[in-house]
Amino acid sequence: MGSSTENSAFGETRNPWDVSRVPGGSSGGSAAAVAADECLAALGSDTGGSIRQPAAFCGVVGLKPTYGRVSRYGLVAFASSLDQIGPLTKNVGDAALLLNVIAGHDPCDSTSADVAVPDFTGVLGQDIRGLTIGVPREYFAEGIDGEVEALVQAAVRQLESLGARPVEISLPHTGYAVAAYYILATSEASSNLARYDGVKYGLRVPGQDLLDMYMKTREQGFGAEVKRRIILGTYSLSSGYYDAYYRKAQQVRTLIMRDFEEAFQSVDVIATPTSPTPAFRIGEKVTDPLQMYLTDICTISVNLAGVPAISVPCGFTAAGLPVGLQIIGRHFDEETVLRIAHAYEQANDWYRRKPLLK
Repeated sequence: MGSSTENSAFGETRNPWDVSRVPGGSSGGSAAAVAADECLAALGSDTGGSIRQPAAFCGVVGLKPTYGRVSRYGLVAFASSLDQIGPLTKNVGDAALLLNVIAGHDPCDSTSADVAVPDFTGVLGQDIRGLTIGVPREYFAEGIDGEVEALVQAAVRQLESLGARPVEISLPHTGYAVAAYYILATSEASSNLARYDGVKYGLRVPGQDLLDMYMKTREQGFGAEVKRRIILGTYSLSSGYYDAYYRKAQQVRTLIMRDFEEAFQSVDVIATPTSPTPAFRIGEKVTDPLQMYLTDICTISVNLAGVPAISVPCGFTAAGLPVGLQIIGRHFDEETVLRIAHAYEQANDWYRRKPLLK
């Protein structure tokens, strides 16, 4: 878990564009592998941005489908109301191809949506004239890196030159998303990961008695960041705190969902930065969990609302680090998201650039 892939049991993952920097997370391994041409494509799991943020940091395409569009059967659950599987690819066309393969209803997943699956490649190449793009002012506030803001705003202007119409909108409850997310996600993690007790499956560390076996298994089986989130979630769900934290966070989630519903009455998609900064240095935030959690500020609301979103490369900083443009769509409207992302991608050569690997 985490926004940097520094907490993996297999060791830290490094960013192919600058090996002193993180690849993002938590699907940073998938994004780094695609960026480094170690594979044609990969899958990631996105709970609060874990596909899109590493895609932005590594200069590749990352798509989080609508919640329920892709089966979660076989996924180790983190937060069941937020998790979604999606593709990490070298370009938008490959993302559409891979989504064609993995999308669809699955009776093995009770949250899998029984809705029709179109051919997502069918919209690629269609022009975007007349489509309306919402640009939420809350995503360009204090704290965003100047180069990131400039590149994303330039991407919006380019979409306008392709015939789309950008309009400023507001998603007023964005500022509460991080707090709500880190209550809901950790609470669900606490519940989901309680099953890893060494009894039925997974790691088992022998102990003197049953309780000792539980404690040793969970002590050795979970890393520091996972333990931190289990503890936070257990606290939020505990007697006397449930209403103050978990219930209140669910109410905030509803408000965030309504923000998107209202916005999509007047726009076709929403464009934002994928991350407020480019990739940061390894070790830079590992001792400050709050700063680490704030790196998800641009992606978390999408998971809380359950809507689809894609990150596509939109340029590079002066230091040569990739920056991502996030395009957010209506529920089960991945077609429009992919159509606009592909139009932007084909008007540039950002996605063709490769890191120099030594």
